[in-house]
Amino acid sequence: MVAAVMAMVVPTATAQKVNEEAVLAKLAKSDAEVADAKKAAKAAVWVNRTKVYLDALMEPTKALSTSLDVTFLRYTMGEPDETSADAQNRQIWSYPWVKVYIDANNRVAAWTQEREIKENIFEVISEAAAKALELDPKTEPKVKPLLDSAINYYSQLGEVSTYIPDYKIAIDAFVKAATLQESKLYSQVDPKYYFFAGQMAAFLGAETKQYFIDGENYLNKARELGYVDETGNLYYYLFHCYYGQREDNKENLVKAKNILLEGIEKFPKNERILDGLMSLYTAEDGIGDPAELVNMIDKFLAETPDNPDLWFGRGRVFYKLKNYDECIKSFLKINELKPNDYDTNFYIGYFYVEKAEHENRIFNTKLDTFTSTEEYNAARKQVRSVYMQSIPYLEKAHELKPDNVDCAQILKEVCFLLRDEEGVMDKYNKYNAVYKKLKGLE
Repeated sequence: MVAAVMAMVVPTATAQKVNEEAVLAKLAKSDAEVADAKKAAKAAVWVNRTKVYLDALMEPTKALSTSLDVTFLRYTMGEPDETSADAQNRQIWSYPWVKVYIDANNRVAAWTQEREIKENIFEVISEAAAKALELDPKTEPKVKPLLDSAINYYSQLGEVSTYIPDYKIAIDAFVKAATLQESKLYSQVDPKYYFFAGQMAAFLGAETKQYFIDGENYLNKARELGYVDETGNLYYYLFHCYYGQREDNKENLVKAKNILLEGIEKFPKNERILDGLMSLYTAEDGIGDPAELVNMIDKFLAETPDNPDLWFGRGRVFYKLKNYDECIKSFLKINELKPNDYDTNFYIGYFYVEKAEHENRIFNTKLDTFTSTEEYNAARKQVRSVYMQSIPYLEKAHELKPDNVDCAQILKEVCFLLRDEEGVMDKYNKYNAVYKKLKGLE
């Protein structure tokens, strides 16, 4: 019913309306007031200045919000001047002041602002709010809602800019949200703003080193403010910021290593941190030995031997070292703790296949060295026995997630390889049929 009503209203909205002239008039009036010493001594003048500059900040995008249906977008903004699509095949509706990104569900996902009513609005809002509170602390009930609105504006700008992605704008927006919260009206800055800014800066550091420096600063601020990262990725991004500055100061290599070690202690299952440590140990002479990492994890395991995340981390380290026996040993321990976990069963099967592939490559290099058929057959049988060990775990994984195509594919490939073994041809036929069904090949 609402959609039907809106459909009748839409044709009357023909263009985005931004009251630029009226807003500029209010800004000019405020500028004149603060230039007058007598008026500038009144807190109310500065409260009003905060408000009119906030209005100027929000005017071009006031009709936008994420998840807004395009029907309502047409009603509030009118028809776009033109439409296009980006590389991700997202619709872009272009208006005089903004470009709006439309998702696959015909809802607003993000936007970029093409023009501003006036420059340095953020600085004026910050200054005016602080001045109002300085002149009269009793203005807090009027000032705080204005700052809340400005913080929400910049937080949302950061989020939609990340979606596009335009990380430079996102960083600037998140830092501005954090800076506004440094007002005495707030007990503490929300550390997520510095985390998001640091994360984006870590991404941009590869093209401009200054972003690594900025990212280090933002991420450390987030840590100091008690940012709680459920996955531990803060440590990984901070590692990149330190590592990106290694040529400027060798101490940054040590910092990079230490932040990863701190991170892996708290988040032993974080594969990014593990990969970072392994890359650091193998790429930089003298920075460390992977054995240090294993020893550290084993130390933790001595205290909490039933921690599956620690066993996962241990297994991942040995996998990176191509020590398949210790890798599989670690995951078998997880399987004891969580026998019906899909990932654990799948990885055990996968690692047995990896071990078999490794041994098969060695076997092929020795073909010319075998002195008898018996020796050749024994070596070949050993390789095939490792492949065979993968099947029970992959089958268990398939039982737990029968619709997982990756598991079905590995099963049918291993079974085809071992089809001459007793009973395996039947398994191949079974899992080949499952794979074809899942892939829609029947």
